Amino acid sequence: MDRQDSFLSYKIGLILGFHHHIPYGTGDEEFESVYTGSLKPFITALYKYPHIPAVLHYSGVLLYWIERNHPEFFMLLDDLISRKQIELLGGGFYEPMMTLLPPSDKIGQIEMLTTYIRKHFGKRPQGCWLPLSAWEQHMTGVLNTCGMGYTFLADLQFNRSGLAGEEIPDPSISEDQGKLVTIFPLSSRLKNELGRRRVSEVLDRLLGEFPPEKGGLFSVFPDRIFTGEGEGAAPETKMHRFLEDLSRAAENSSIELTLPGRYLKARRAFKKVYFSSSASRQFLITYPESNGLYAKMMFTHVLINQLRGDKSRKKNAREELWKAQGYNAFCHEGEGGIYRHNLRNASYQAMLEAERITREGGAFIPSLMIFDFDLDGEAEYLFQDNRTNYYIKTEGAAVFELDYLPKTWNYMNTLSRRRDADTEGPLAAGAPVEDGYRRAAFLDRLLPLHTTLEDVLENRFAGSRFCGNERYEPVELDKLQKKVRFRLSPKHSPEKGPAGTGFFRTIELEKTYRLKDDILTLTYSLKNQGDAREHFKFIPQIDFSFPGEGEPFLRVFTFNSDGKEAVPPGAGEMKQVRGIELQDLKNETILNLRSSGSFDLWITPIRTRCRVGGILRELYQSTCFMPVQEAALEPGEAYQCEFTLRIYH
Repeated sequence: MDRQDSFLSYKIGLILGFHHHIPYGTGDEEFESVYTGSLKPFITALYKYPHIPAVLHYSGVLLYWIERNHPEFFMLLDDLISRKQIELLGGGFYEPMMTLLPPSDKIGQIEMLTTYIRKHFGKRPQGCWLPLSAWEQHMTGVLNTCGMGYTFLADLQFNRSGLAGEEIPDPSISEDQGKLVTIFPLSSRLKNELGRRRVSEVLDRLLGEFPPEKGGLFSVFPDRIFTGEGEGAAPETKMHRFLEDLSRAAENSSIELTLPGRYLKARRAFKKVYFSSSASRQFLITYPESNGLYAKMMFTHVLINQLRGDKSRKKNAREELWKAQGYNAFCHEGEGGIYRHNLRNASYQAMLEAERITREGGAFIPSLMIFDFDLDGEAEYLFQDNRTNYYIKTEGAAVFELDYLPKTWNYMNTLSRRRDADTEGPLAAGAPVEDGYRRAAFLDRLLPLHTTLEDVLENRFAGSRFCGNERYEPVELDKLQKKVRFRLSPKHSPEKGPAGTGFFRTIELEKTYRLKDDILTLTYSLKNQGDAREHFKFIPQIDFSFPGEGEPFLRVFTFNSDGKEAVPPGAGEMKQVRGIELQDLKNETILNLRSSGSFDLWITPIRTRCRVGGILRELYQSTCFMPVQEAALEPGEAYQCEFTLRIYH
């Protein structure tokens, strides 16, 4: 392509863009903070500089909130569009990582935001924003089908696609199945420099390195801008300073400020490039909880596609599913990402509402389904009743999803504690703890008699056997009675198996689940298959995820011979109880867990560390309940107990 044919001949072109998104499930205070601290100051300042164009992307979630809380902002945007000063980008309404979605959901998300922008601003967007620059070549056809003529990818992706020799990568054409889309490169260099230096200095350095006679185009979407103002300066002051500096720098140099649509109209030829995939899904492995969300999304998508004859119900279910697809809840990107309990809750609630919609009309039949739910090549056991879902893996024979549909709540929306770059750092709680497994309900532990609650709080399990990482074998299945029995055979070999299985290895465990009338019954049988006496503590560990911790969210009561007794918040130990009642105050729901015998009860909240806004915080994830029973088994002797779990409101 000959740069000299461009209307930018002997100029360096600059496309300035800004992207803003607040995840679905975020509270109003965070929306308001972004609006008053960034959105309003910038647009108000931009309005006073009509010769400075900008391309803007606001997610549908954010636009929807602004419409209802600050409609005057839409009036400013409308004026800026009318005088052709800004272009609004389209994209997925709920800011999904597009490459994760089924094709129909990709198109649906884009069309939803396109329709919203056209309805409120009278003009259909011509370009599309891709969160995280996540790209696979088939996205070309999707964008073209949705009427998106262009998008942006990181300049590193251009370099990886055979353009490494280009000092300034040109916009390029990409093709798939005969469909085309233009890709603009995003300058990571300018993005970084604008966060550290004043814009006039950045542009001077740019012109010094790239003479105007070479032409060329830079696109930049800065996360933050440096203005030289002090930390205490008002956002309005900072925005005015930035735009004033930009205005003067552009007037006195060979910088041409432009917009993508304006640039495309003036250009005729583009190099054709096929871009390699930049959509890593490794976070689905790093965070099993993320894979749980992804699996639920795909499962719900299938349920919706099975709906027949009721287009309105199908449309409503799809739109609920789309709410759950925002990328923040799936991966650790953007102010905490998957570590934020409220974002995962919002995603699960939307998917459960979609599932609830698919059950309307009397077509649902309670069932026990065998299905590879989590897409790992091995079947899971899905108990579905009128109001509850209990999903069980053979690994640990544990409940990894527990849905209460009347309140669209998953009580297994947990997150394991792990050490990584974003969880390290000093806090009063001491060094971070790493779990090494996905938290769930009825994960079995066999512990030495000397083990205490303090050991558990410090994650000290020396000499114990953790069965949560061991694979149980299904030995009996009765779909009619909705019953399945699992067996964990004894480990006669002196060699250790998975972590923690070297002790009490002669104990055979059987677990029988049965669901009837929304009540789950779990029967345990532990048998000593060895030649020596075994004496240990048996704990079926249970994690329940509530909207929060403490009195505003959760009250705990125990049942014993004296009746019902309240339990103080926080970690603690209760002696000789027969059951527990958990009052979820926000959902107005009660979880009632009863046992066939008495047990001691250990309780501890589970929190994870995460950096939010650059600050290391502890975020609530779940509350761990550990019923402690003592078993002394002679060779060939068995121990049995039973638990029942009922959820109601």
